[in-house]
Amino acid sequence: MTRRVRAPELPQNYTWLNTDQPLSLKALKGRVVILDFWTYCCINCLHILPDLKYLEQKYQDSLTIIGVHSAKFNNEKEIENIRQAILRHDIEHPVIVDRDFRVWEEYAVRAWPTFMIIDPEGYVIGYLSGEGKRDTLDELIQQLISQHQEKGTINFREISLKLEKQRQPITPLAFPGKVLATASGLFIADSGHHRIVMSSYEGEILHLIGTGKSGLTDGAFHEAQFFAPQGMAFDQENQILYVADTENHTLRQVDLKGQTVKTIAGTGEQSHNIRPHGGAGLETPLNSPWDVVQWGKTLFIVMAGSHQIWQMNLESSMVKTYAGNSAEACIDGLLTESAFAQPSGITSNGQELYIADSEVSSIRGVGLIEPQQVRTICGSGELFGFGDVDGQVENVRLQHCLGVEYAENYLWVADTYNHKIKLISPNTGNCQTILGDGSAGLKNGQGQNTHFFEPSGLSVMGNYLYISDTNNHAIRRVDLNTFEVITLEFSGLCAPDRCIPEENR
Repeated sequence: MTRRVRAPELPQNYTWLNTDQPLSLKALKGRVVILDFWTYCCINCLHILPDLKYLEQKYQDSLTIIGVHSAKFNNEKEIENIRQAILRHDIEHPVIVDRDFRVWEEYAVRAWPTFMIIDPEGYVIGYLSGEGKRDTLDELIQQLISQHQEKGTINFREISLKLEKQRQPITPLAFPGKVLATASGLFIADSGHHRIVMSSYEGEILHLIGTGKSGLTDGAFHEAQFFAPQGMAFDQENQILYVADTENHTLRQVDLKGQTVKTIAGTGEQSHNIRPHGGAGLETPLNSPWDVVQWGKTLFIVMAGSHQIWQMNLESSMVKTYAGNSAEACIDGLLTESAFAQPSGITSNGQELYIADSEVSSIRGVGLIEPQQVRTICGSGELFGFGDVDGQVENVRLQHCLGVEYAENYLWVADTYNHKIKLISPNTGNCQTILGDGSAGLKNGQGQNTHFFEPSGLSVMGNYLYISDTNNHAIRRVDLNTFEVITLEFSGLCAPDRCIPEENR
């Protein structure tokens, strides 16, 4: 695409985030502008955020990136939910809320993510879609800067922005993604603080695992680093915690006895090989592992980035694709023929894996014993097909479900974008709402007279259900006899770098 087309001006009367005033292309004349068309549920959109951060830091005085948030799901149209996503993913560029796809249509966009490149004179000079475009964008930006320096049409200056995180209070937990209840204690993936918190059931902090700064570092608990960790599995006998270290694209092993962390799979780089394959754990790149479950000597992993289910042999340390042909879809049948759509939660009853398949808003079953088949337990099975309807099998509607937990012949499901907790029979496909009235908020109480805010994970221990209530930065506990919901308190827990040393208290 080489023809110069004047870039359509951005709506000034729409909601803008990460800035105290709307930005106009006219005012940005003299700078390179990239419009990033994204939506916060989309794993591909999340994968490119580190690339954008790299570019905006490299070209602070000549590049402006503007996120154009064009929502897939109804829940993603809510301004506060978009603001929370900006905070959760540490987005530091302005974002316009593209209601009704106006900007999307004016720029003739067809896919998430798409980058529209605008030169310093206000002309669209090209676009790119998909992941892995950092080097291409970097080269293109350099060329534009060089060309417009010669023409005298570039204006080097830094732009000051009012970021959402500058207005956000700091909380002890930050966007906890998953929670795991075990006989040894409660493990919390404190995703926004890049650490694992272990507590007793009375709220006493037993271990803080990780420095609280994002990174990929093995070693002792106080020096190890994670990057937005999510799902966990616990080997009670050996006191080993397995962690899906999502944004590091790795699996980590936490040894409670030795109080050390080590990487057991992944290279730290995102895999772009979407064909079913495998190899030695530490030599095989992974793609956004989001949750894990242990079955004997095998870890099963939902690989959200490649739309597959993977497995790791804990004795041989080999990893490989278990199910999913990498197409983003809902296809049942044989393991090799099946397809998933950003699977984000996993649990098991020992006969079958149960998957929260977020982009098709469905619960899937994956056989562990012959015949090893994939089935859809409930949900529409359609890409971006969603709603909020209890009922049976294909009549059920969920909205971007992220968490699932098997307990006593039923599945507890975090119906994330509906702000509800639902109970599903894997045998009949019957689904019913148990907790939450669908309103985003933080309200304790009983049953459906409660509020959650994008809950993402859950875990059962005894008579209690524990919920990672992600956007409330909280862990909720449900008495399964009465469905009474409370919010847990953790004594002495504080955000990284915010704790006051004991000698100064």
